[in-house]
Amino acid sequence: MRTSDVEILIVPGWSGSGPDHWQSRWERSLKTARRVEQEDWLKPQSEQWSARIASAVAASEKPVVLVAHSLGVISVAHAAPRLDLTKVAGAYLVAPADIENAKDWPVTEGHSFEQDVRDFGTMPREPLPFPSTLIASHTDPYCCFERAKEIAAMWGSKLLEAGDAGHVNVASGHGPWPEGLLQFGLFLKDLQEPAAGTK
Repeated sequence: MRTSDVEILIVPGWSGSGPDHWQSRWERSLKTARRVEQEDWLKPQSEQWSARIASAVAASEKPVVLVAHSLGVISVAHAAPRLDLTKVAGAYLVAPADIENAKDWPVTEGHSFEQDVRDFGTMPREPLPFPSTLIASHTDPYCCFERAKEIAAMWGSKLLEAGDAGHVNVASGHGPWPEGLLQFGLFLKDLQEPAAGTK
């Protein structure tokens, strides 16, 4: 599939991915991309975030490819059982946030997260019902690489190693992320139309 064949739904994590973040850059540069907006980017609520993802998928007129980062990755996994699978072609999941170990996350912009993500419960463990690739860094302070490997295995996601890439965000030098865009193109190339009649 090509970018023109799909609707790319950008699913940011906490704080919504600022203007220099690779997700925001992709949203501006890829004509079929749009963002799943949340009511409050700084106070994440699992149910609300999942519902917004499901609504965005339902409103799409082309096959959907989800492009999620950090807590957005976990939201996609939580939302998966309620998504219209006749519309979802796949998910490109970058730097998952390990919600079960939020106590170990660094303070970010003066903010700590253990209380904020308690609402997200445990990490979803069911395989995702659509093709997915998970990009994981060896130096991500929000999810160690071994844990990312476990998550990919649980979800049935293809695991790609990003090397020494931090949280794959602006702070780790990933405003422009050409390697990620190249991998995304390869991911799209291998995708098929969603199977009609599945839900």
